[in-house]
Amino acid sequence: MGFAATLFQPLYNSGVLDRLPLAGPAYGVFLVAVAALAGLCDAVLAACQRHTGRRFGCALEEELRALPGIGSAIAATGMLVSLAAGEVGLWALPVFCLPLLLAQASFGRAAAVRATYGQTIATLARATEVAGYTAPGHARRVADTACALGRELGLGTRDLALLEYAALMHDIGQLSLVEPVPAGATATLPDGEQQRIARLSSEVIRHTGVPEPVAEQVARLADPLLGPDGRADRTLPLAARIIRVANAHDDLGGPAALAPDSRWTLGGGGYDPRVLAALERVVAAGKVPCTVARAETG
Repeated sequence: MGFAATLFQPLYNSGVLDRLPLAGPAYGVFLVAVAALAGLCDAVLAACQRHTGRRFGCALEEELRALPGIGSAIAATGMLVSLAAGEVGLWALPVFCLPLLLAQASFGRAAAVRATYGQTIATLARATEVAGYTAPGHARRVADTACALGRELGLGTRDLALLEYAALMHDIGQLSLVEPVPAGATATLPDGEQQRIARLSSEVIRHTGVPEPVAEQVARLADPLLGPDGRADRTLPLAARIIRVANAHDDLGGPAALAPDSRWTLGGGGYDPRVLAALERVVAAGKVPCTVARAETG
């Protein structure tokens, strides 16, 4: 608002606008230009606030993508108020702004629903801990590490939300096992057994009503990086690779356990080098703790 006023008011008070041919449609075009510049300024400021811990370019891209939504409604309302104020007076403000206030209330309710949805998923994810299949706090630690890695690798807000859901529920398939995994550390298991548990978790997730990409990410998290032809499997979701590294980080005890010369990876641990490099960076920056290894089986 301050940017728009600074852009518009001096031109108006100095009489410059009166000397320009801005009657009729031209004046509307001028207002559109002011609104577009103000929206761009708003996106830059919002990105500056949100890019902490992530790349500024990704935050700015998200803000620019959001502008055509509620941003266009706000800009259109502002232009209508400007054009109608001369005829309606100050009554133009409540008449045109009331719909925006109602929309804001609706967005608030939607945000509350999303928060409750996230809490439900977090509670469901703790079922393996309550049943004694995984260590206390394992799902939350994996989710926090995965989100830190996702931000480091430039994932957007929606992708980060799906990644968090998948990371929280990645072990829920262990409830189907007759014999629990020792210490719940799936990273110590053979690849085939990890893939079986991932598929079991995916099947459970598909019955919880979460978005389909969450189940797909969990189903693929133990799949090999290379396809049958020896080339990188481009269909393997980045989120699946992130969750596998985050899970191993908590199961095995930090980046050192996942290094190329580690005994855990000598058998072709299947960890994406790009994600491992991101893990080293976020641990060095203190964004996730360097855990102490608990799993000594295998």
